[in-house]
Amino acid sequence: MFTFEELSLRLILLPFLMVVISIHEFSHALMSNRLGDNTAKLSGRLTLNPLAHLDMFGTLALLIFGIGWGKPVPFNVFNLKNPRRDQALIAFAGPLSNLILALLLSLVYKLVPSGFMSSSIFLLINLNLVLAFFNLIPVEPLDGFKVVLGLVPTNLARDWLETQRYGLYILIFLVVTGLAEKIVFTPANFLLKFLL
Repeated sequence: MFTFEELSLRLILLPFLMVVISIHEFSHALMSNRLGDNTAKLSGRLTLNPLAHLDMFGTLALLIFGIGWGKPVPFNVFNLKNPRRDQALIAFAGPLSNLILALLLSLVYKLVPSGFMSSSIFLLINLNLVLAFFNLIPVEPLDGFKVVLGLVPTNLARDWLETQRYGLYILIFLVVTGLAEKIVFTPANFLLKFLL
């Protein structure tokens, strides 16, 4: 069980996470809409309003376990001109938005004097990098799975889709063993040093 201090920190982080997750999910919806599928728009997901993107259980899991999720953005694969490629672009849009936001915030961070504002910006940069690299882990249900699907040769796509059923078990294994932390924080810390 976590301490009162840990819970307090997670409650402080929650508004920042709501912003980061909202931008991430909005980017999925925007890319899907740009590629000709308006499913996300019709579902009210083409918005930066956090309430449209937060999942109740995902938010609770975030507070209790330190890892959570937002509502997946719906899209209809039959509305896409090039389903495999377009799914990959929709999936990659989320992590890409977080990487771009981290870059933009790093420019602001260098201009802001030390204090609460700079600490908040630093925290947002970190959260964006962590969310980006976590979602790029190539296992279902994370974005990285669909990104890889769009990159592998056509003859290997079916084999890759076969791994989908084991994705959640692999993800749980990675989180429980701490491997996910290493996979995520190694590139995140490297990029953080590069940006700052």
